[in-house]
Amino acid sequence: MSEVEELRSAVAALSSRVRELEDLIALGQLVARYGPAVDSASTAATVALWSEEGVFDIGGVGLWTGEEIGRMVVEGLEHQALVSNGVGHVLTAPLVIVDGDQARGWNYALNIRYDHEADRFWIARLSANTWEWRRETDGWRTVKRVNRNLDGSEEPRAMLRGSIDAR
Repeated sequence: MSEVEELRSAVAALSSRVRELEDLIALGQLVARYGPAVDSASTAATVALWSEEGVFDIGGVGLWTGEEIGRMVVEGLEHQALVSNGVGHVLTAPLVIVDGDQARGWNYALNIRYDHEADRFWIARLSANTWEWRRETDGWRTVKRVNRNLDGSEEPRAMLRGSIDAR
């Protein structure tokens, strides 16, 4: 292999690695934007995290698609009550697997609420999440997020096992 061919090969390999790193950072940032978007009651910022046909499935709470995510998750009376009483949606850094223009991820989500009478915060919900993402023309978007309470049942444990088997 000539020196030029070696250089081209090295540049191609580095370009591939840089793109993978950029994708991992972008997907981590997408997940990190969820809490501030819903806790500030920003419908537009929340909807922007999903593809147009994106699905948000919160077991025992609801299943929404597209712009319904903003209307129901952010503008709904239940969410508005949470925000006005003090709430933080805290998501852990996701484990991410990128496969071209598709990606999958797993993480935890905590719903931390403020108790005005006790003057303290408490964890109201701890859940397992699976994510499916797609690269669109303007960046990565969520195609599907499934959120299940870690209540001792099999479904959320099975969701998390998917992260162990991934690669």
